[in-house]
Amino acid sequence: MKILVVLSRIPYPLEKGDKLRAYYQIRELSKSHDVYIAALYHGKIPENAFPELSPYCRKILFLKQSRFRSALNMLRALLKGIPIQCGYFYSNRNRKRLERIIASVQPDVIYCQLFRMAEYVRNCKTSKILDYQDAFSMGLERRAERAFFPVKQIMRMESRRIAKYEVDIFDDFDAKTMISEVDSRLIKHPMNHEIKVVPNGVDFSKFAVADSTKTHDIIFSGNMNYAPNVDAAVYLCKSILPELKKKRPDIKVMIAGADPAQKVRALQNENVTVTGWVPSMSDCYAKCRVFVAPMRLGTGLQNKLLEAMSMKLPCVTSPLAAKPLDASPGEVLQCHTTLQYVEAIDRLLSDEKFYQEISQNGNAFVHNKYDWTNATQILEDLMKKVVDR
Repeated sequence: MKILVVLSRIPYPLEKGDKLRAYYQIRELSKSHDVYIAALYHGKIPENAFPELSPYCRKILFLKQSRFRSALNMLRALLKGIPIQCGYFYSNRNRKRLERIIASVQPDVIYCQLFRMAEYVRNCKTSKILDYQDAFSMGLERRAERAFFPVKQIMRMESRRIAKYEVDIFDDFDAKTMISEVDSRLIKHPMNHEIKVVPNGVDFSKFAVADSTKTHDIIFSGNMNYAPNVDAAVYLCKSILPELKKKRPDIKVMIAGADPAQKVRALQNENVTVTGWVPSMSDCYAKCRVFVAPMRLGTGLQNKLLEAMSMKLPCVTSPLAAKPLDASPGEVLQCHTTLQYVEAIDRLLSDEKFYQEISQNGNAFVHNKYDWTNATQILEDLMKKVVDR
């Protein structure tokens, strides 16, 4: 098959979940099919993006998106009643360029990642699949709950628009995919049961168990400018850590990830290290003993949990993050309250037998369920089914 992948961002470097998903899916699909990429970008093309992606693609097209045009189109989207972020990622110029690409390549199927790119291809006659990825409307609604006026009102308005748009575009695509079944139920279309779950995976060669001197007791990772991650980092360091210090005054926490927001940078102290961007997240995991992800906002599967379990770090997280993971209590520890987090972390650091049990179970779980080859085979089978209709 000839597969055209339409993306809102260049899938490299892999500091965001949508980039990670696209990169590994492209890599797997390229083993048996001709893959073409059309990806938007603002500013500059990331260094090494082209050489990193070119081994997997027949053709790569990076479509520059003017920030001025994005701002103008956000206003148009506001007046039109569609999600503001659809406006941010849309331009007539790039739509026409994409139409020319489709006419030239004549793909068998178009794989469109995220609702924000649907405006480019929803009316195209080529067979096409939409990867909702997560239920973004619900994610924004959860963020609105903790925001202050007037940001709260803007978020709620955008959440309602996204929820409506997620339904409006449903029938424009031949098939729909999502990372987890939990999120698929949040798309308020009567046929949401048709959404195919295509999970993420782990690069087991990259996130392999490694012997390293342990410099920190706890690690939390992710894009540290993303609101749910900022909230989790602040909660970990401002609420959980002070209680842990009563038992373990010298406990060390690592907050690892690109582009830390000011709230995250301000967490740095004698007990907390804020790394900023790191060349190898696996090196950070190897230096730490326990992975803690106290997620209270957002939706979807947390890749960070998969990576940590792959490296045999026992994981402590919230029900919000654990539910899409679909792991048992013996594979990942779920906590509802600050006290539960403190008790779970303290037990892992004190009880070596318990530590090994959770780390071994988590590692076996992620190897059995979250493999990129197996996950992408589900997507490939769906593409063949759509093309053969």
